[in-house]
Amino acid sequence: MKNTLFRKINARDLLAKNKNVRLKQTLNAFDLIVLGVGAIVGTGIFILPGTVSALHAGPGIVFSFIIAAIVCAFAAMCYSEFASALPVTGSAYTYSYIVFGEIIAWLVGWALLLEYGLATAAVSTGWSAYLVSLLEGFGIHIPTALTAAYNPEAGTVVNLPAMVIVFAIAALLTLGIKESNRLNAIMVITKVGVILMFILIGAFYVEPTNWAPMLPFGVSGVLTGAALVFFAYLGFDAVSAAAEEVINPQRNMPIGIIGSLFFCTLLYVAVSLVLTGIVPYTNLNVSNPVSFAMQIAGQDWVAGFISLGAIVGMTTVILVMLYGGTRLLYAFGRDGLLPKSMAEIHKKFKTPVKNTWVLAMITAFCGGFIPLNQLTSLVNMGTLIAFTIVSIGVIALRRNKDIPSTGFKVPLYPIIPLVSFVLCIFLILQLEAITFIYCGVWFLIGIVFYFVYGKKHSKLNQ
Repeated sequence: MKNTLFRKINARDLLAKNKNVRLKQTLNAFDLIVLGVGAIVGTGIFILPGTVSALHAGPGIVFSFIIAAIVCAFAAMCYSEFASALPVTGSAYTYSYIVFGEIIAWLVGWALLLEYGLATAAVSTGWSAYLVSLLEGFGIHIPTALTAAYNPEAGTVVNLPAMVIVFAIAALLTLGIKESNRLNAIMVITKVGVILMFILIGAFYVEPTNWAPMLPFGVSGVLTGAALVFFAYLGFDAVSAAAEEVINPQRNMPIGIIGSLFFCTLLYVAVSLVLTGIVPYTNLNVSNPVSFAMQIAGQDWVAGFISLGAIVGMTTVILVMLYGGTRLLYAFGRDGLLPKSMAEIHKKFKTPVKNTWVLAMITAFCGGFIPLNQLTSLVNMGTLIAFTIVSIGVIALRRNKDIPSTGFKVPLYPIIPLVSFVLCIFLILQLEAITFIYCGVWFLIGIVFYFVYGKKHSKLNQ
């Protein structure tokens, strides 16, 4: 039983197979950075700097973002080594399959599916709220019944805009990742432009006295803030899901993963500095702190652009997260743990069309009918579990002689992988108890599915 549960994919066989049957290679380093920025810069930069600074870190939120970035950088380097050595789709799931075995890989993939699916659904509901607000500014009103999940007290039935955006993005993804990435690039440039507009205009309204005291909640407040704003960086791991579609992955994957993380850190720090310089941190506990700061500064027209930037920003997050989920399902189907239809590639578009629409329908249903406020922390749990496995997995990767030794290497090995592992465990322990309960239920479902279907149909049985 043990040998069956922990059976591994042979790295050389997988790489050889992918030379004959693989997704189309079209992405370069710039495409990957755009993909990463599209996934990372979303609701986090428009909401977290306000609430976290008001309740936990004060102006010291700048240091919280830097600390969180350092933690993410450790995990990003571990991802980069895996993606460089094993340029195949599936991200942490496939890496785990090669170095730890099938049951661990399935559980990691199951956790990632939770991350991608719930993140897409949750962000789609936020996208809907911003869209409704923006349209109302132009005098266009969507019936209340169609603006949120079922709630008799609020008079809502279904969140129609949330479902529409998921299906629209799914249709785009079926055309191909290069085509999707072109639109993603336009949206990323738009939202980064809006953020830079806030930084440049807001800098003229900064009052340095608002930065005193810099650490009103002490060092502990900064550390708590780091654990919270860490989740504003989630998404860079989705870049590794594109490994099989990357030109020269040994060079371009590390550039894409680490480059997108570095760029986003600069944006987060700059926004936090300007935001806490315009408005005293005690007044920032609002749902729209960035646009609120512009209203305080008397720049209402900029506030309108920020709302538009938020909508565009969340659109790119939906695109990249849904993309990551489809490539994960493709890997499941390729390995036999899910029906082989999940790995079927469309002859014309060269994309997994069937699994794209399966995931889109499930995600759209969640976004349209289920209130996800209490479940969004599960996104963080799924991500951190993957980070933990990838961090410790680098040690097993180095010992596997079947894996090519060329490409990017984590510096200061094995110190950085071990530090990354410990830090990820620390952040997992900061999550609420209810999150562990929900996560336990999800994993129980996954284990049942594996023993009923996956174990029997695994390609390793052949």
